This record gives sequence, C-alpha cells and structure tokens, in this order.
Amino acid sequence: MAKIVINQKKVINPQELIKLCPFAAIEYVNNYLTINAACKMCNICIKQGPEGVFELVEEQVEAIDKDKWRGIAVYVDHLEGDIHPVTMELIGKAKELAAKINYPVYALFMGHDIKDRAKEILHYGVDEIFVYDQEELKDFRIEPYTAVFEDFINNIMPSIVLVGGTTIGRSLAPRAAARFRTGLTADCTILDVQENTDLDQIRPAFGGNIMAHIHTPNHRPQFATVRYKIFSAPERSEEIHGQITYCTVESEKLVSKIEVLDIKKKEREESIEDAEVIIVAGRAIQKEDDLSMIYELADLLGAHVATTRPLIEAGWADPRKQIGLSGRTVKPKLIITCGVSGAIQFVAGMNNSECIVAIDKDEKASIFGVAHYGIIGDVYEVIPRLIEKIKANKVNVEDMAYASTN
Repeated sequence: MAKIVINQKKVINPQELIKLCPFAAIEYVNNYLTINAACKMCNICIKQGPEGVFELVEEQVEAIDKDKWRGIAVYVDHLEGDIHPVTMELIGKAKELAAKINYPVYALFMGHDIKDRAKEILHYGVDEIFVYDQEELKDFRIEPYTAVFEDFINNIMPSIVLVGGTTIGRSLAPRAAARFRTGLTADCTILDVQENTDLDQIRPAFGGNIMAHIHTPNHRPQFATVRYKIFSAPERSEEIHGQITYCTVESEKLVSKIEVLDIKKKEREESIEDAEVIIVAGRAIQKEDDLSMIYELADLLGAHVATTRPLIEAGWADPRKQIGLSGRTVKPKLIITCGVSGAIQFVAGMNNSECIVAIDKDEKASIFGVAHYGIIGDVYEVIPRLIEKIKANKVNVEDMAYASTN
C-alpha cells in the first residue's frame, strides 16, 4: 500500500502548499503540514509541489502463507433454528468455488437447541458442519456470536467466509472480519476464485455507476456478504456425505453487556423477495393515480407490484416495494418492467429473474440489454392493451409462468 509522506524540514510556505490539493486533503495544524483522509492519491502535490517536500512511499506488506488457510465457510443464518434460505444459496456458490480449487465446504452453525436442525444442512452438500450449541447463544447478541466466529476461524482457518446480507449477517460479518484485520466486501453480486485462492469480489460502487472488482491478496480469511436471491440454492439431496462436529467456547468468552429482556415477533408480511410474478412501475409513470393500471395488471396476473427509486422518493409507494441496490433483490419466475430505463442500481436487484419482460418507449434503454422480451412503446398505450388482451383471453399467472419457461 502506498502513502504520501511530507518532509517537514523542506516545508517553506505551507499556505501555498495547501492550495496544491484540489480535494482539500492538505492541512497545516500546529505548525505541522499533514495529509488527511480526503487524499485521493492523485499525486498532484508531488508533481506540482517543490521538489522533495512530498514523496510517494510504498509500504512493504508481509506476504501471507496462503497454504495455512484452506476451505470455504458459510455462516448459517437462522432464527430459533429456522434456517434462512440465503444460507442454502451461499452453500451452492461455495460448492461452485470450492470445486475450482479443490477446497472443502464448511458451515458454521451457532445458537441454542439447534443440533437437530444441523442435519438438514448436510443434504445440500456441505463437507463438515461446526455446531456451537450453548445456552449463551440462545438470542443473537453481537459479543458472544463474534467470539464464536473468532474461535471457529482460529481453529479451522478457512480461506473464504461467506455471510448472508441479512440484518444479523450485516452486523456480525464486520465484527468478525475486524478481529482478523482483514477485508470485507458487502453486498457482492458476483463471486469467483483464482487458482491462487484469491477471492474475486464484484459489487456495484459509487451509487451503482461502476462495478468494483475487489480482492484481498495479503489477508485471510476473505469475507464477503451476499444478499438473498443473488445466487441459486442447490437441489436438496436425499443422501448425506458430510459430518457434524460439535464445538464449545468457554463461558467467560460469551459474556455480553446486552441483556435480552423480551422478544416481540413481527407479524410476517408477504415480501416482493418471495414473489413469483412482479410488475414494476418506473419513472415513466407520470402521476400517482396512474399506478391504478399497474395494480390492475398485477391483479390479473396474481402479481406483486414493485417500484423504482424515483417513485419511492415521490412518496407514491412503500419503500419495502423498491427493487435495487438501495431496496430489495428479487428473483421471480416472471417480472414485467413498465417504463423502467434499467439503471445499473435497479438491474443489480432483478437481473437473475427467470423471465424479464421490458416495456419502454426508448429503444436504446438499458433495460433491453437484460430483458428476455422487449416491447418498445409508451406504457400508457401498451399496458391498457395488455390488460384488455389478458381479459379477453383469460390468461392467468400459471399460463404466463409456463409460457415464460418453455
């Protein structure tokens, strides 16, 4: 890693030197010229400043022995033993990556009274499940769960750790990664592995305007979180080949400053993440009343209605109905986008759908690059005609889903 060093003995006119940086990264504090966190490493200060004042220094990074780290681990996300389906999706991706580098696939399962649930994971092709079943782990509390994660990594030393991008996963993964001073890439959309076991982590960045390719070649383990519905879960096998290993952590390491007084369960709401058919209203919808035709189309197809960010910001829809990086990730059998241009932020949240039908009057709209079927036209003309056609032919959602997959 490189950094810019300032030779304080050669600093003559600090106020002029401060002006060199267009990002205001150079400061003069207590008679001392410094570079703050705003530095972009553009090297303008080195090129335009007095000779010898600013110097680029490459820090020597000690190479890690990658042979000591082996295996791909998946954190089992669950609520009172009910395993979140994102876990199975990560197991499927872990198996795919492991096959490339001949690694075993592990699962880390922690909680209380979960031993019987661990067997279910073996049906999905995990080589070994490490179960920490202790009373102190009954309720999720960050300190004891992190302690268990640390114990698991110290003992097993997996090269890669995958965690679901759930509420718990997003809280736990950064804590565990910090314990090992390693990197964590959140909300990955693509994962691959190199022959030298470096994990290629790809995710949208800068508001979705670019796809960042991240890797941590000098640190282990390599942490990544992935949202639900990004990858596909493997088929459940009736045969079991892996094994279960029961582990314990000393009680003093599981002490928490958090005391759980009561747990109130939220009423489960039907989410667009679980929908098989979705109709998406985009920016082309000119006023809130016009959403009525979207809802009518959805009713005819037994579909859920979702929206893009502009409609959420306008206050026309519930934020929980938003698809995209700042919303939900979906993977329905059929999705129909109505006046959605196809910004990368939106596409990242739905491009794994089985069948994508796009309606937009701009034939150059980005959405047509990912759509299986495209209709070029104004939504105010296409949707009413589509509704009329469906009513006339009495097409139902089963017919649409069958047609889209055959």
